[in-house]
Amino acid sequence: MDSTQKKKIAAIVLFGLLLWFCPHPAEITTNGWHLFAIFAATILGFILQPIPIGAVAFIGVTMAALTGVTTVGVAISGYGNSTIWLIICAFLLARAFIKSGLGRRISFLIIKAIGKSSLTLGYAITLSDFVISPATPSSTARAGGIIYPIIRSLSTALGSEPGQTARKFGAYIMQIEYQANAITCGMFMTAMAGNPMAVELAAKAIGVEITWSAWAMAAIVPGLISLAVMPILLYKLFPPEIHEMPHARKMAVEELDNMGPMSYMEKVVAFVFVLALALWGTSELTHMNATGVGMVAVVILILSGVLTWKDVLEEKGAWDTMFWMGSLIALAGALAKSGFIKTVSGMAGAAIQSAGLSWLAAFMILILIYVYSHYCFASVSAHISAMYAAFLSVSVVVGTPPLLAAIAFAALSNIMIPLTHYGGGAAPILYGAGYVSQGKWWQLGFIIVTVNLIIWLGIGSLWWKAIGLW
Repeated sequence: MDSTQKKKIAAIVLFGLLLWFCPHPAEITTNGWHLFAIFAATILGFILQPIPIGAVAFIGVTMAALTGVTTVGVAISGYGNSTIWLIICAFLLARAFIKSGLGRRISFLIIKAIGKSSLTLGYAITLSDFVISPATPSSTARAGGIIYPIIRSLSTALGSEPGQTARKFGAYIMQIEYQANAITCGMFMTAMAGNPMAVELAAKAIGVEITWSAWAMAAIVPGLISLAVMPILLYKLFPPEIHEMPHARKMAVEELDNMGPMSYMEKVVAFVFVLALALWGTSELTHMNATGVGMVAVVILILSGVLTWKDVLEEKGAWDTMFWMGSLIALAGALAKSGFIKTVSGMAGAAIQSAGLSWLAAFMILILIYVYSHYCFASVSAHISAMYAAFLSVSVVVGTPPLLAAIAFAALSNIMIPLTHYGGGAAPILYGAGYVSQGKWWQLGFIIVTVNLIIWLGIGSLWWKAIGLW
C-alpha cells in the first residue's frame, strides 16, 4: 500500500471519528447518529477509493457490527437481498452475450442495415447499445466489451487515430457511444449495476416498489427522444470530417461473413434474452419476481452449456457488486430503521416548505442539484448510495408523488454520467482511447446532459402525468 492510499484511509477514518463524536440533533438517536457516521465514512471511501469499493463496503458493515450499532445478522443481511441476485444473474447473461458473440452480431447487423454515413452510423451504434442494454447491467461490459472493439476497428479502417486524424471519425463515434450508453442505462432497471440499488433504497427509504415494467414504461418515451436527438446534436456540435461511410457497411458484411451463421450458443442466448424481456415486461400480469426470471435465465444458460460453472465463478464483476452493494443495502436499511433518514428529510423538507415553493418547483431544484453534483463523483453507484435516499425522502416530504420521485431520481442517476470523463464505468475505456481532449469531453458532456434534462423533465413530465405517476 503506497503513501497516497494510506493518507486516503487516514482521512476516511478521521472523518468517521469526527462524525461519531460530533454533537447531533436531539431528534436523532445516538445509535442512529453512530450508524450515520459509519455510513458516511463508507461513502467517502467509495469516493476516494484507497482500496476496491467491495473491500471498503465490507469494512463498513464489519465496523457497524463490531461497534454494536447493528447486529451481525443485520450487517450481512444485504448479501441475501433478492435485488443483489437479480444483478448477479444479469451480469451472467451479459457474459453469455459476449462469450457467444451475439452482441457483436447484433451490432454488425445494425451497421450493415443503416451505417451508410457518419450520422447513420452514429444511430446504428446508438441502436446497438439500446437493443442489448436490458440484458447487460454492466455499462462497462456493454460499451467496452461489445461496442468499443467495433468502433475502434472501424475508426482505424477509416484512417482515424488519436491525434491529428482523431476528428476524421473516431472522436465523434467515441462520444456517440458514451452518450448513448448513459441514456440506455437510464431506460431499464437491468441496464446498469447501480439501478437495482436505487430500487432497493426507494423501498427502504419511502416504501415504494419500482417494478421492471414500471421503470421501462416511465423511461421509454423520454429515453427514445434522447436517443433520437443525441446523434444529430453531436453531429452539429462535434462533426466528423468524414461524412459518407461506404467502408462501414463493407466492414460489417465482412465481419458477419467471418462469423458465419448463428451458432448454437447465439441461438440459445437470443432465446433466453427474449424470454427474460418478455417475463420482466409482463411481471405485473404474471406476478413473476424479476429475480426469479433472472435465475431461470441463468439456469437455462448453464444447462444448455452456454455458460460453464467456471464462467459463473470467474464473473468477478458480479461478485464484487454483491459485496459492495449488499453491504450498502444493509447499512442503508439499518439507517432507515433507526429513523435517521425520516428525521433528516423531515427537517430539510420543512426548510424547503418554509420558502414557499410548490412541490414541483422544489422537486426540480432537488433534481438539478442531484444531477450536477455528479462532478464530485467518479462512480454512479457511489453517487446513488450517497444521495439518492436522502434526496428522494426530501422530495416526498415536500409533496412530490413517491413513485414519480423514485423513478425520476433513479433514471436521471444515469443521464448525468457524461458530465465528466470519469463519470461512469465506460468512461475510462472510451475517453482512454485518446480521441477527445478532456476540455472538449466536459464541454460536450455538459451540453448533452443539459439537453437530456430538458427532455426528461419537460416532455418526460408530460408522459409521466399521462401514465399516472402524478
